[in-house]
Amino acid sequence: MMQSHSYQHKNIAVFGLGKSGMATARQLHLGAAHVFVWDDNEARRQAAQEAGLIVQDLTENSWPEAEALVLSPGVPLTHPTPHPVVNLAKKAGAAVIGDIEIFLQEKEAGRIIGVTGTNGKSTTSALIHHLLASAGKSTALGGNIGTPVMDLPELEPEGCYVLELSSYQLDLTPSWQADVAILLNITPDHLDRHGDMEGYAAVKKRIFQHQDENGIAIINIDDPICEHIATCLAIYGEGKLVPISTETSVSGGVSVIDGRLEDLSVGDQSWTMDISKIGSLRGRHNWQNAAAAVAAARSVGLTPEEIRSGLQSFGGLSHRMEEVGRCENILFINDSKATNAEAAEKALTSFGNIFWIAGGRPKAGGISTLAPHFGRIREAFLIGEAADQFAETLDGKVLYRDCGDLTKAVQMAAQAAQKAGHKSSVVLLSPAAASFDQFTSFEARGDAFRAAVQQWIKEAQS
Repeated sequence: MMQSHSYQHKNIAVFGLGKSGMATARQLHLGAAHVFVWDDNEARRQAAQEAGLIVQDLTENSWPEAEALVLSPGVPLTHPTPHPVVNLAKKAGAAVIGDIEIFLQEKEAGRIIGVTGTNGKSTTSALIHHLLASAGKSTALGGNIGTPVMDLPELEPEGCYVLELSSYQLDLTPSWQADVAILLNITPDHLDRHGDMEGYAAVKKRIFQHQDENGIAIINIDDPICEHIATCLAIYGEGKLVPISTETSVSGGVSVIDGRLEDLSVGDQSWTMDISKIGSLRGRHNWQNAAAAVAAARSVGLTPEEIRSGLQSFGGLSHRMEEVGRCENILFINDSKATNAEAAEKALTSFGNIFWIAGGRPKAGGISTLAPHFGRIREAFLIGEAADQFAETLDGKVLYRDCGDLTKAVQMAAQAAQKAGHKSSVVLLSPAAASFDQFTSFEARGDAFRAAVQQWIKEAQS
């Protein structure tokens, strides 16, 4: 991206050298800042040294004279207790910020579209970026999704940076100000890092901070906490409020009810579209994402025709309800990104005649909250550490088999679907568990599923 100007010749410490930390340190270094870096991981420290960066243990009391500490979003800022490096930085009078704060200070042009929420922010961000790009607009996607912000290209003044923001990132961006800010939903998550729901909601609400009269605030009014925030914005906010809903038609906003999109966000230029047949936007949760994306696209000048075309060509996100194969009457869906029950529920409510592959490293609460949807499942195929726990929950309610590993589960689920002979069946990987017992990431798990599906289809058709 751009090389550092406002941080030129300043001393900046960077703690945490993952993808975003390393990109920040590298760009600051290129921009003539004096950068001190540290990571607990030796290989990352080695890579930083090879890149010409000064590696210094920032957890020791010999804190460098730095104006700012750029903290990795994964490092505790306030709860359960601040990381020692945070205390050392504050004691030395250094500002504790994240890479997005640096990006905002360095950015020379381009509008900012910010997206946050407990669920759906990746799909919404990717969809907005796709709508803009397919309409030929200058756009770049980054933040919590894909490319670190400091590696994004420079855009022209009319270009749009679409940034997905986690609560951790918002917490580290004091000067955050978006031209278009989106809040999708707020449900309990990361409470250990924010103290309680009140603390978590307060951080999410920051997506709207510093908005002026030209700002656009897009908010889901179906969610009670978000609706309260919308009411406050309507009274005290300076920008334009655009409500979205999947339950009711909203004046001045965008709704998607039973797959029918209605856009009333731009004066008298209303339009509608049936999106119920778009595979990558299946299910009510995706209708919410589509409503938010359409509202954002309209607010930066896209026409209904451009949006219509973009929605129809959207391929969806990898590993999120991704169609990876079809064989006769069987559809294979990769939803490896569903690492907890709440995420898996979205997939279970989007299909019928499900042959469900679930399991991995279990999360708190397991799958008991999914009981209302067990009727959609013809049989479950369990894998990984969660198999016994999940079997206990399913016992007497859903037929299940313990398959051990994913490849075996794909074979058994596909054969069972084939034998059942339904007009349409779905072999669904939506694990409702983390991947780390058998895979390095949910992406690796999804890739393994895709490979196993392709192998089974090849053999079935030979």
